[in-house]
This record gives sequence, structure tokens and C-alpha cells, in this order.
Amino acid sequence: MNTPAGTTRPEPAPTLADPDTPFAAVDVHRVRRNIERLAARADRLGVALRPHVKTAKSLDVAALLRHGTPCPVTVSTLAEAEAFTDGGYTDITYAVGIDPRKLPRVIALLRRGVRLRVLLDSSEQAASVAEASRRAGLPIPAQIEIDCDGHRGGLKPDAPGLPEIGRVLHEAGCLDGVLTHAGESYYARTAEDRRLAAENERDSAVAAAERLRAAGLPVATVSVGSTPTAHAAEDLTGVTELRAGNYVFFDLVMAGLGVCDLADLALSVVVTVIGHRPEYGWIITDGGWMSMSRDRGTAVQAQDQGYGLVTDLAGDLIPGLVMTAASQEHGTLTARDGARLPDLPVGTRLRILPNHACATAAQHRGYHVIDSARPTETAPVVQARWDRVDGW
Repeated sequence: MNTPAGTTRPEPAPTLADPDTPFAAVDVHRVRRNIERLAARADRLGVALRPHVKTAKSLDVAALLRHGTPCPVTVSTLAEAEAFTDGGYTDITYAVGIDPRKLPRVIALLRRGVRLRVLLDSSEQAASVAEASRRAGLPIPAQIEIDCDGHRGGLKPDAPGLPEIGRVLHEAGCLDGVLTHAGESYYARTAEDRRLAAENERDSAVAAAERLRAAGLPVATVSVGSTPTAHAAEDLTGVTELRAGNYVFFDLVMAGLGVCDLADLALSVVVTVIGHRPEYGWIITDGGWMSMSRDRGTAVQAQDQGYGLVTDLAGDLIPGLVMTAASQEHGTLTARDGARLPDLPVGTRLRILPNHACATAAQHRGYHVIDSARPTETAPVVQARWDRVDGW
């Protein structure tokens, strides 16, 4: 049909076939589904949910957490805290051990009306927080990090110095509670292992809180969480809040653990075939480790997924095709398990499902948003572009 004179034909909507590759794509339908799944679980467990925004680092993604209304969140950088404050979030936990030199930035956010909690696990940090609080004339809410599994920082629940650290904070009006993270749950390969990790995470945090209370110290917050344990916990008695972050996107590590299915993975990287090395059985793309990250988290799992599994542009898995090697701007795809190497001409666009969503997302400035609930006959339509928060 001809376009009437004096009118212009509308521009076609952009699709995943249009932007220069490599770039990150996010399926908003899967994000919503993942968010709803954990929110429903937290409701059943009777605890508040404090999502960790470190994976997506995006105000647009966070807006989906509670239908556009700012909710309590966890951050991993003060840059995130500042950006989310600008976006209207006023209840934030900064879940990385506090560097005393960063306390002026913390105080600046507190003066803007944000309840920003800091994290610490030493008497030196506690003294710095208490002194900064007194000088500023306002309390700096602080949580004591508890080590539940030897993964990273924190004090053991029975550490001799725990009550004294709590007292230093309390006398300055800063003690908020305790926080733990079951980092070793990322290696819990069975449902029973994850259930036990969730129990240990809960028991460690609750035991620490009870020691502080026995010393006459108030503990308002008992915070636990990781994506594997959040989806495995069956009883959170004594816990006040649950944290998780990776679950909004999920990834191959979580799928390998059985926390989610491949159909739940919301993040992918769109790449283009740029060459072939048939003598080696290689297909070469323009997506190397600069777009995928160096993370090889599935290498310790029963099924090593290389740098990622490969789908077509519509998101359908290409059987047996894996991204097995990466240099800075080149990705190498090979067939495994006797699969035949598919015929993918130069210019073919593909999507790579990442090992670690947090690490892969960090390689990009933003996301091209698609919606698998709205299938099209062509490449998926780009509904929006969402920016990320960068820096520290």
C-alpha cells in the first residue's frame, strides 16, 4: 500500500540485529519472573527482602523490584549508593567493609536523609565509625559482618571481640545489627547442600545477634543472604531480612547449581560471527573477554560451560555449541560431545549466555531490553535501553 502524499513512513523499531556488536541484552520478561519468584519466597518465609543491586547496577532494573516504588536495597559501592539516592532510594545497606576514608561520602548521604548502613568487622573500623559519627553529630548506622563459612571477611559468631565491637558502636549510637553472606553456597552442588548452607547462614547470624543481646546490646537487624541460600532457605526464624542480587538475571553458574533453569537466564551478550578456522573446528566472533569477562565459574562444576553457551538471536540454544576460548576482542566457538559444527556464515548474530552475570554485566555501559513475552517474526525488538552505574 502506498504512503499518502505528505506523510512519512514510520521508522521500523530497532531489533537485536541493529546495534553494533558486542552488546548486552536483557530479557525483561525473565527479569520480572525472577523477581516475582524470590519476592514470593520471602513473603512465605516472613522476612523483608533487601535486593542487592550490584548485579544489574541499574535504576531501571531496580524499578521492577517493587513496581516503580523505591524499596530497601543493598549496594556494593558508594557510587551505587549515590546513584540510587539520586533515584529516590532512602534505605540502603553498603555491604562491603568500610574504608574509613570513605566515611565523609557516607555522612554526605546521611545528611541527604538516607539511612545508609555501613559494614565492618574490626575494632579499628568500629572506632573510626564511632569517631566520625561524633564529629558529624549524627549516627552512622553500622552492621557487624559475621563470617558464616570462611568465605571472605567477618567475625566468627563466637569471636571474643564481637561484644566489644558492638559496644563501641552502641555507645556512639551506631549499632544497627549483624550481616552475613554464605559465599561458599556458590559451590553447593545439591539441593541438600544449599539447604544446609542456608541453615548455617541463619544460625551464624542469629547466634551472633544473641551474643550481642546477651551483652546488653540492641540488635535491630539480622541480615542474611546469597542467591543460592535465598532460594533454599526453609526457616528464617530470628532473621529480619534476606538479601540476594544475582537472581534478577541468573547465569550459568546458578543454572549449574540447580538454582534456576537455562530458561531463566535474562542476560546475554550479542555477538557477530567474523571468521572461521575449519582446520581447528573454530567459529570466531567479535565478542571476547572484554564483553564476556574472564569469569570461568562453571569450570569447577560437573559441566564446564566454557565462557558461555550459544543461542541464536531469538534465544534458542544451539545444541553443542560453546564459547570455549576468548582473547580481548575475539571469541572462539567450538562444538562438543560429538555435535556437528553448525554452518554460521560471517555476519551471523548470536547470543552468549554468561557464566557470571555480575561480571559480564560489568563489561557494558547499559542494556538493550527485549521482551520474550512479545515474540516477533524477526529478531527480538529492542524495547528500551537501560543505563548502568559505573565506578566506585
